[in-house]
Amino acid sequence: MKLKKQVTVCGAAIFCVAVFSLYLMLDRVQHDPTRHQSGGNFPRDCQFALGGKGQSPDLQMLAVYSLLPFDNQDGGVWKQGFDITYEPNEWDAEPLQVFVVPHSHNDPGWIKTFDKYYYDQTQHILNSMVLKMQEDPRRRFIWSEISFFSKWWDNISAQKRAAVRRLVGNGQLEMVTGGWVMPDEANSHYFAMIDQLIEGHQWLEKNIGVTPRSGWAVDPFGYSSTMPYLLKRSNLTGMLIQRVHYAIKKHFAATQNLEFMWRQTWDPDASTDIFCHMMPFYSYDVPHTCGPDPKICCQFDFKRLPGGRINCPWKVPPRAITDANVAERAQLLLDQYRKKSKLYRSKVLLVPLGDDFRYDKPQEWDAQFLNYQRIFDFLNSRPDLHVQAQFGTLSDYFDALYKKMGIVPGMRPPGFPVLTGDFFSYADREDHYWTGYYTSRPFYKSLDRVLEAHLRGAEILYSLALAHARRAGADGRYPLSDYSLLSNARRNLGLFQHHDAITGTAKEAVAVDYGVRLLHSLTNLKRIIINAAHYLVLGDRDAYRHDPAAPFLVADDTRPNQDSLPERTVVKLDTSPRLLVVFNPLEQERLSVVPVLVDSPHVHVLSEEGQPLPSQLSAHWGSATDMVPDVYQVSVLARLPALGLRVLQLHKSFNGHTTLKSSVRLYLHGRDLPVRKQEAIPVHVFPATTDDFCLENQHLQACFSGRSGLLQSIRRAGEEREQRVSSEFLVYGTRTSKDKSGAYLFLPDGEAKPYAPKDPPVVRVTEGPLFSEVTSYYQHVQTVVRLYNVPGVEGLSLDVSCLVDIRDHINKELALRFSTDIESDDTFFTDLNGFQIQPRRYQRKLPLQANFYPMPAMAYIQDTQSRLTLHTAQALGVSSLGSGQLEVILDRRLMQDDNRGLGQGLKDNKRTCNRFRLLLERRATANKVQDGRPISFPSLLSHITSMHLNAEALVMPVAQEKLSPPALRSFVPLSTTLPCDFHILNLRMLQAEDDSLPSAEAALILHRKGFDCSLEAKNLGFNCTTSQGKLALGSLFQGLELGSLQPTSLTLMYPLGTASNSTNIRLDPMEIATFRIRLG
Repeated sequence: MKLKKQVTVCGAAIFCVAVFSLYLMLDRVQHDPTRHQSGGNFPRDCQFALGGKGQSPDLQMLAVYSLLPFDNQDGGVWKQGFDITYEPNEWDAEPLQVFVVPHSHNDPGWIKTFDKYYYDQTQHILNSMVLKMQEDPRRRFIWSEISFFSKWWDNISAQKRAAVRRLVGNGQLEMVTGGWVMPDEANSHYFAMIDQLIEGHQWLEKNIGVTPRSGWAVDPFGYSSTMPYLLKRSNLTGMLIQRVHYAIKKHFAATQNLEFMWRQTWDPDASTDIFCHMMPFYSYDVPHTCGPDPKICCQFDFKRLPGGRINCPWKVPPRAITDANVAERAQLLLDQYRKKSKLYRSKVLLVPLGDDFRYDKPQEWDAQFLNYQRIFDFLNSRPDLHVQAQFGTLSDYFDALYKKMGIVPGMRPPGFPVLTGDFFSYADREDHYWTGYYTSRPFYKSLDRVLEAHLRGAEILYSLALAHARRAGADGRYPLSDYSLLSNARRNLGLFQHHDAITGTAKEAVAVDYGVRLLHSLTNLKRIIINAAHYLVLGDRDAYRHDPAAPFLVADDTRPNQDSLPERTVVKLDTSPRLLVVFNPLEQERLSVVPVLVDSPHVHVLSEEGQPLPSQLSAHWGSATDMVPDVYQVSVLARLPALGLRVLQLHKSFNGHTTLKSSVRLYLHGRDLPVRKQEAIPVHVFPATTDDFCLENQHLQACFSGRSGLLQSIRRAGEEREQRVSSEFLVYGTRTSKDKSGAYLFLPDGEAKPYAPKDPPVVRVTEGPLFSEVTSYYQHVQTVVRLYNVPGVEGLSLDVSCLVDIRDHINKELALRFSTDIESDDTFFTDLNGFQIQPRRYQRKLPLQANFYPMPAMAYIQDTQSRLTLHTAQALGVSSLGSGQLEVILDRRLMQDDNRGLGQGLKDNKRTCNRFRLLLERRATANKVQDGRPISFPSLLSHITSMHLNAEALVMPVAQEKLSPPALRSFVPLSTTLPCDFHILNLRMLQAEDDSLPSAEAALILHRKGFDCSLEAKNLGFNCTTSQGKLALGSLFQGLELGSLQPTSLTLMYPLGTASNSTNIRLDPMEIATFRIRLG
């Protein structure tokens, strides 16, 4: 074997020791192991991941997948099903109860923008609704998207609003789910899913005084088990889903399992159960909802009467119902109803009646409602038919079903199955798997998470600043108007969770509209954070004056356009020190390397008390071989208080002994490229090398291929054996046949081929005391692997980023694959919405594209010895196509539509930065039995690593002023360390009567994470321990009193129990709990 050239990070060990002792003195970095040991020594908190308390479910989705043949046989009129037969006298004892549920599916952006849909269609649908529902009290309608409904509400008269409240009050109009949108469930993160649900529910409570009872999700492309948990915790009692793999629908229909109690995998006592109805057929349109034969059902979609703009593709048009034909028409429809009813366990039947943007004209209301009423009147007048048919809402259906079963809403009906697992990945026909949208338009998937992190940070800092200002009686001087910007950002983030937005499946112009909204809110959130930070860091807060024209702090970066990558702010050094305020949005203190761009290499960094801080100077590169003139990066090691603000000083100094320089080696691999250097940074240029090389810190050593610059192996400190972790780029093509990949579908032309750029890469190795990194420049991707040389969490994983630009590709998808010796067989694990982990199995019986799954936050593979986790800062598609492999699709450029209604390919690719952390852990107490169970959790280290990746510290320079800046002091909001497994999901000010202002109350949302202790956790440098889920909230916020504490349902619609005087709370693992609090 080739000898590896060992290169230590610091060059010389003595140098290393010097640096370390320097900053151990300076910044109390040392984590006292006796005080802070958080290894696997909390036996009670470790029992949870072992599970095993609850009874096993009747339907476990991983097992269902293993069972099914996926043979796609022709089922006759119901193409993907089977022939349904019944005996005519089956309903003699118990008549069939039919609820026809009129609905209109309104996408908040898809082919048109949100506003265009509103003006062209949605406002007319809602206006006709008010008019037409009042004509007959038997009429019913359901609505789900509050984003549209609230816009319409703002534009209607008081009389119309009163009419709407009457229609809701008397049960004619039902608000279903009640979220801001009907969110995508694959790429959305649980923070944003909850936030858009709260936004919708708070709007409904305030404006209509109603709380949703049933969930309606007809259009998301596959379903996550996170959603039933969130709906259940919001006190909904039933839910409906539609886009599920056709083979699963067929299997569930054949076994009468289309209705079930959906339970979380970790749930020991059925407290997460929610009743779920799965629609049986291909689509939610009228031809596929009355029964198994679309040719017949289409004849009962009275919008398609001859002479209209749409017709029935099955060539038999609907006929208006008259006295002469009602008997024959009603019998034909009843036959479909009875057949559909045979797929379910009860004698109550749900028949949706609607489609996209339906009921936008009064004529359509008349055509549907009058003709159906004639059919109902006929059916109900004939006792020999044993049927009772009527219009109903979704809850009318669920209520009738519960009543028939003799149970109260929310209980499990006798004999109905319990299901655990999720419904990814979705195929609607043949091998058309909807797994492309897990990656489509990754630029916006990334921007979504940046906005989310800023929203959470802004919410918390605004709440704290306002509470402190109110306590000091200074809220008159605080910019309360920031609240409306905050509210707007919630709504823009919420809008983007829509299942055609974050999915990347809208038209190009619509994607731009979303992008503009996201960027607008990102800019506003940075302003809110700056205003709050300004108030909180002032030594003398009485001196606070808000000047909107001259912000006290400068944003850390700017984005000129909605599709730009961020441009970092360069701090101009002066004879007087420049101050920085660093915000840590995590609820744990962190020791982080904070990067700052400056205009001079002569810089040293001090704490607010004037103590020098360890820092590393490196170049700022504009390209592979060009240093940007007069811009340098100084990276500071700083301890950042939890949810707090740390003040740092930058000094221009010509005796730069405190700032340690990094050195650079540049490998050109035979390419004749000019190198632009700066004298302050030593650069060694090598025309070529084939030697492999390594970087190491106190925790691990990472080795790289000299030729490709890509990672080859990782060795953990104290271990003899290195673990092969080799990375490579691959390219998927698409099929040559008629069906090709598009925004939704992934239809590859076979296995991926190695990425073969025309030139070898330029490889740049930067080494320094605080971090070292390897950058490889390829034609379409620039990758950086960074190793932090610091104690604690940052140094335990590799920071990996890929800057991707495939704008010259044609029908190609770029993938990054890691190959290891881990014996993972066919099993891998992906997260659902950053909330929970779902085990996956590579199914050989299914095509390659069926084995891809969403990865919003992480994926891992493991064997009895090791676990390798890929953490991600943006949602992308992931799979493990072979034992020991993990691969992620970075971007896709596709030149054609994939026939799902979009009418475009994906050609608007941007330069996109995908960010990851690669974490290799040793498993201490693994066993095969435990690994066989369909439940898994990340380790505490893994959770914290994910948080570090997703909630970066924000570095805000104090604006340059002629006058000397006021005295600043760091802000430390928490008086105690939160337990390691607690996450403050949000601290969100609630709105006052005037919805542009905050009330005195806030929502505190806490999540206790479930974690696996079997991963070794020696010397991790956490400052926290766990506490069996107990937390004293009363004394948590330093300098603030907790005025009241009321536990509520997730979206604050229902109080849970009485508000007690005790401020001590307890959460079970995995639970999310909301509290209505007053801080001040």
